Amino acid sequence: MSNQPNPQKPQQTHRIGRGMIVGAWVLLLAMMTMFFNSWLEKQQNPNQNPFARVDDQGVRELQLIRNRGGHYVMNGRINGETVVFLLDTGATDVVLPEQVADQLGLDRGQPYTVSTANGYITVYATRLDEIELGTIVLNKVRASINPHMDGREILLGMSALKQLELVQQGNTLTLKQY
Repeated sequence: MSNQPNPQKPQQTHRIGRGMIVGAWVLLLAMMTMFFNSWLEKQQNPNQNPFARVDDQGVRELQLIRNRGGHYVMNGRINGETVVFLLDTGATDVVLPEQVADQLGLDRGQPYTVSTANGYITVYATRLDEIELGTIVLNKVRASINPHMDGREILLGMSALKQLELVQQGNTLTLKQY
């Protein structure tokens, strides 16, 4: 037996060290990606858990913060399923993209024509059993399914909002249900 150094041992150690450095960089990049995705989502939807309360007289109140684009976007529920709403006082009804309506199992009702910023389109009538906005609960709300609408955001239009008092002050919108 000889005590000569093994020439392969430093190469193996070097390879393991390089692998650990690469692994650390991959882990760091994955963590940064998760952090920035969360940060961007909070910029788009700062109302993922909005302030909500019920006062002594039973008035239900919800406070929303405007996002960087100047819109009020919030998490809520339709028929018990979590969704994302974009408040739109210019929309006559609550409007759902077709793919979201399908996932919620909503029935397509009568087709009808509506005027949008992009012209006339055909949508389908439906009714939402329940909309939850924090502590606010709306029942039997008229809505429409739009097969031409992209994305996952649901337009929370006047068929729901007309049941609430809306007060805007600065970058905060307060919704109240009496």
